[in-house]
Amino acid sequence: MLLEMKVPSPGESISEVEIIEWLVTDGDYVEKDQSIAEIDSDKATLELPAEESGIIKILTKEGVTVAVGDVVCIIDTSGKKETKDNIVLEEKKDLTSDVENTPIKKVKINKATPLASVIINKHDISAEGLTGSGEAGKITKNDVLDLINLGSSSGDRGKNRKKMSSLRRKIASRLVAVKNETAMLTTFNEIDMTSIFEIRNSYKEVFKEKHNVGLGFMSFFTKAVTEAMQEYSDVNSMIDGDELISHNYVDVGIAVSAPKGLMVPVLRNAEQMGFVQIESEIKRLATKARDGKITIDEMTGGTFTITNGGVFGSMLSTPIINPPQSAILGMHNIVERPVVVDGKIVIRPIMYVALSYDHRVIDGRESVGFLCKVKECLENPKEFLLSSNISLSLEL
Repeated sequence: MLLEMKVPSPGESISEVEIIEWLVTDGDYVEKDQSIAEIDSDKATLELPAEESGIIKILTKEGVTVAVGDVVCIIDTSGKKETKDNIVLEEKKDLTSDVENTPIKKVKINKATPLASVIINKHDISAEGLTGSGEAGKITKNDVLDLINLGSSSGDRGKNRKKMSSLRRKIASRLVAVKNETAMLTTFNEIDMTSIFEIRNSYKEVFKEKHNVGLGFMSFFTKAVTEAMQEYSDVNSMIDGDELISHNYVDVGIAVSAPKGLMVPVLRNAEQMGFVQIESEIKRLATKARDGKITIDEMTGGTFTITNGGVFGSMLSTPIINPPQSAILGMHNIVERPVVVDGKIVIRPIMYVALSYDHRVIDGRESVGFLCKVKECLENPKEFLLSSNISLSLEL
């Protein structure tokens, strides 16, 4: 039976996708639910699973944009799995002829993507020097190019040109639109992280042992944001045409750096979550984003975003709003700095924070007040974020 594999809809409002890379080779035997290709929409990069087991015939080249519902490959479900090893094969020499004059013919490398195979043969590269980073150790074009670049001379002034992915093009378009279509301003403050350090040092080991997840900074910031929104609800609002939509719930987007670009999975009803729920959900969503398994639904519908440039060493930045949201909080690195406390200079772990906001929705008073409230909650977590029984708050 020949099964036509059509491009599924990655999510609402998405009408086309780009075939980024085939993870299998034309003629391969594929298992049901095996990832056979990476497809790129303007919202995320996702993997295309095989609907049935069988021999695959690829109909669409890499880099081609296709409509949702188009047939991109055919699976012959009657095909049988071969038992030969997936190694680079050389055609046997004809022992009855002159050995020296018998040509050796390269055949397709079964553990490499089609494009990677072409580059390997073009540059006469030995597969023994390659380590595949793709599905089941599949060698990708990037693996081959990395090997080539590693062996190139330091004086090489060459350059590479490649088409931007749909996701990267969409990100670029949205960032420009935010600058042009919103009245974006940024306000800054600094936070003394001493109290949070003390709580984490006291409870992080037992927290991780009991819940199998770390007690990070993000849960404190998420709790502080939801607390501050009870007083400054405009920060949790957005413009829709001539109307202002205010939410009675807080869906917090957490910016995550993934191999294919920045992704923002969403914590639904974060205002109802405790520390364990927040940390567990962040871990789950971040893992899915980095593995390319996250769905469109898990990245849409946020009402506010938190981004942490501090993990990369950023001291200060002006984060860009994630439309149609009206505000985004930027976290940064924590550095021991001299500060004045009760008239004395002391050393404290300080983080600079930034709130970028749409001035059409949020006035200066609300933006500054919101950030000051976040600061107050984080510098006094036992009073504002934890109950009198800390162990109960952390579900220890």
